[in-house]
Amino acid sequence: MNRYPRDMIGYGGHPPDANWPNNAKIAVQFVLNFEEGGENNIIHDDPASEAFLSEIVGAEPWQGQRHWNMESVYEYGARAGFWRLHRLFVDARVPVTVYGVATALARCPEQVEAMRSADWEIASHGLKWIEHKDMPEAQEKAAIHDAIRLHTDVVGQKPEGWYTGRCSMQTVRLAAETGRFAYISDAYNDDLPYWIRIADRDQLIIPYTLDANDMRFATPQGFNSGDQFFIYLKDSFDVLHAEGRAGASKMMSVGLHCRLIGRPGRIRSLQKFIEYISTFDDVWCPCRIEIARHWQKFHPVQPRPRPHEMGKREFVERFGGVFEHSPWIAERGFEQELGAAHATAAGLHNALVRVFRSASKDERLGVLRLHPDLAGKLARAKRLTETSAAEQASAGLDALTDDERAQFVALNVAYMSKHAFPFIIAVRDYDKAEILTAFKQRIDNTTEREFDEACHQVERIARLRLEELL
Repeated sequence: MNRYPRDMIGYGGHPPDANWPNNAKIAVQFVLNFEEGGENNIIHDDPASEAFLSEIVGAEPWQGQRHWNMESVYEYGARAGFWRLHRLFVDARVPVTVYGVATALARCPEQVEAMRSADWEIASHGLKWIEHKDMPEAQEKAAIHDAIRLHTDVVGQKPEGWYTGRCSMQTVRLAAETGRFAYISDAYNDDLPYWIRIADRDQLIIPYTLDANDMRFATPQGFNSGDQFFIYLKDSFDVLHAEGRAGASKMMSVGLHCRLIGRPGRIRSLQKFIEYISTFDDVWCPCRIEIARHWQKFHPVQPRPRPHEMGKREFVERFGGVFEHSPWIAERGFEQELGAAHATAAGLHNALVRVFRSASKDERLGVLRLHPDLAGKLARAKRLTETSAAEQASAGLDALTDDERAQFVALNVAYMSKHAFPFIIAVRDYDKAEILTAFKQRIDNTTEREFDEACHQVERIARLRLEELL
């Protein structure tokens, strides 16, 4: 099957109301990445020094060598930055989720003790703070299991959340396959949690952020001052908070690093943001595991048809009648590049009408001629398909007066004689009187114009049918 693996629609234009506790309009969640002691270093059995997210502009990995300056920058995060952040969050009584690299946690026991004393959530940030994109799958799988084991030994309990960060294309699948995580955060594609199906289990994804993130202090085109960081956080909060007050509550993640925001010239911007959001009484500041538990309770997995995951027989059986007696449209539609975007009425409709529109004129004419007359012989003999019968009944065409029936019979005969296909209209969009009026008006159109209009109505009928099926 030609299937597109990415999900480009998500919640679409109708995201769910998160229903945060205490009628909060936004959930603001702070993540502290603890990576110091887990970064690339030849004394950690890595081939080169670290070069990512530091104060050293244009840093390059030193192959086979230690990098004193880089090590010193990372050490600052553990030695000074962490404690400055710990004081800030404890004093503000704001909970934190720590993304803890297992080897970094193991080398910083006092910091782990402080995290636990503050009742912070400690999620797993992998075994080491290194790239995984070129790692063989078996090696990455082993690293995930080693991370869980070491994390459990160091922290005293297994991690319930996972975030690799420098991940591969198989990271999320491998983490989900462990069956151990209430949530995985290796995604940046939404403002709300969502469920994905991996193999035979449903996995909750709580997206993270790279924009409301202090990492931009260490990247080109990033933040040059604390004020820029504060303004960006405030603007993000204000937009999401307003959306929540409008009935579409969201989640805001704030990403932090001990060695970056922990510097005295930057931490004031974070403090100002915490002070700002504390002036609102409809803000929830949870750990990520609290968000996961809330979502599991109030937004559990909802079974729904997934056309792109169906086999051909099931697909055609389910959608072969969307275009009247024309299963060939579903058969051809099945061969298209389908994906998660086609699991909605709008998405699958688009895929099927592309087949209809690209068909020959004779094929489309054949579809038109398979439609029944309105209130015609088939309807009176109760030989319509179940779907067509319900559609005609919705407009009252199953309860005509003698005069109305006579009008429909005469119009059906005249229309067919002139255009050589039946009059077609999406009856669910109209009442009986409106249908009669349209019938009388359209019968005088040219056949070419009526062919186009009939095709348009066939597409509309298909859309309405798909809205019922999906």
